[in-house]
Amino acid sequence: MKIQHIFFDLDNTLWDHRKNAYLTIKDLFEKQEITLHYNIPFEDFHSVYHEINESLWEKIRDGLIGKEYLRKHRFYDTFKHFGVDDEELSQYFEEHFLDKILNHNELVEGAAYILDYLKSKHYTLHVISNGFQEVTERKCILSGIDKYFKTITSADSVGVRKPNPKIFEYSLGLAEAQKEESILIGDDWIADVVGSQNYGLDVIFFDVYKENRQEEGLKSITHLLQIKEYL
Repeated sequence: MKIQHIFFDLDNTLWDHRKNAYLTIKDLFEKQEITLHYNIPFEDFHSVYHEINESLWEKIRDGLIGKEYLRKHRFYDTFKHFGVDDEELSQYFEEHFLDKILNHNELVEGAAYILDYLKSKHYTLHVISNGFQEVTERKCILSGIDKYFKTITSADSVGVRKPNPKIFEYSLGLAEAQKEESILIGDDWIADVVGSQNYGLDVIFFDVYKENRQEEGLKSITHLLQIKEYL
């Protein structure tokens, strides 16, 4: 059966979360004069934050913690790493981070081009994101890519996250799409690739970090424009 429906992961597949988060935290860091007050260099702070945040998101994905825990701890644990135990300061960063990140809407290189290309080939496009519902939709709208998608599924609206098969089932149902005519494109090996494979959905691994995973029959790309090789 010919592929008709393409499901995209959002963060770091189309919407450049890493870059947008970096710019947002830098703004807050400078506004609060953190280096001056606490003698913490920004690059060091961001590097620790990135590791803590990634680890917390993995725990959310695996169902070990909820989003409230993540929101309370990602900045708090980062500041604590540098010997600053200040809940108020951490909460200031958390609240303003979620607000201000949507001021930065950089897309992953090639995203707009490839969405235009796929639309011109008459594929129907969708989003399946593990992010928060309210933020996911605004990211799509503010970056101008919402017009490409027929449906946008966020983990919050289903109550489970990728790789749980229920989110794929929900999203395909919403899209009125059959598994055999659908494919997912995403950058997270567990959530996107293993999740799709276990559900029986075809998948393209967007290997952003060039992990170069070897698996028989695996469709893999390191740049979005390489999607043209498959679709």
